[in-house]
Amino acid sequence: MASKKSNNSNYYVIYSKMGKIIKESFPTLAKAKIDYEQKLKLDKLGYFDDRFVIGIEDNFGVKVDVSLPDYKERPRNKPRSLAVITARGGSKRIPQKNLKYFCGKPIIAYSIEKAISSELFDEVMVSTDDHNIALIAKSYGAKVPFFRSAETASDYAGLSEVLEEVKNEYHTRGGNFDFICCILPTAPFITISNLRKGFELLLEKDADVALPIVRFSYPFQRAFRISGGRLEMFYPDFLRSRSQDLEPAYHDSGQFYWMKFDKSLESADKVGFEIPEMQAQDIDTEDDWYVAELKYKLMNENTAKSEISENT
Repeated sequence: MASKKSNNSNYYVIYSKMGKIIKESFPTLAKAKIDYEQKLKLDKLGYFDDRFVIGIEDNFGVKVDVSLPDYKERPRNKPRSLAVITARGGSKRIPQKNLKYFCGKPIIAYSIEKAISSELFDEVMVSTDDHNIALIAKSYGAKVPFFRSAETASDYAGLSEVLEEVKNEYHTRGGNFDFICCILPTAPFITISNLRKGFELLLEKDADVALPIVRFSYPFQRAFRISGGRLEMFYPDFLRSRSQDLEPAYHDSGQFYWMKFDKSLESADKVGFEIPEMQAQDIDTEDDWYVAELKYKLMNENTAKSEISENT
């Protein structure tokens, strides 16, 4: 149950449960931090599918900076960053895909929760044309300041067009940001550490775009095409090459894209960092969905076992 504010309560641990924002009161900051750390640990272990901790605030609603070993201090003059979760209503292969329940909650909730919990963003918004998506997004703590146009909600609009529309709208409204991160709504494998790694890589390399990538499990140089009912190699020169001698190739993990705010997703100046294949899954069909849930459950089981082993 949500605790009522009283004059005896000076600090509040803020968390989301079943899509509702709850404030739990504590008489001192020390006690609030202890509770926050406990909730954060359980969240990382995956104990609750319907709950995640957001932060701490005081009686006046001012957010308190949380200093934990795995959290980096954010300077007061830090650059401003915007998270944009792109979630249109239309989906042909998996109807209402962005709201479909994945391991106990709407799949879009994973992207919203990680973006908020990362503390990397000054604002987390959802770009959508769908009122149901907007309601769910707001219930998990995201903002929906405006709806998509008919053009960017069509089957033919790409991510780049959607992001440019969002940036133009914020510019019109006086919203100023230095960086923007496009997060896909069907990315349950997204992690806070990878979000941070992507941002750090963008800054370190001074690139326009940074994203997580996955290595192809089989050499693309050995790929076949079907021509006239027969198989033929795309690259016959590699017919006798050993797999270990072929250059590795990578593909987009389909999770997020960090960018300088004034640059386009289509910029050729891109950098990437590799993540394991187990931490990524395209979800375009019902079979993909089934496989993704199996991988997600397995990953969380292994994480919990590892954490228990370290503490015993």
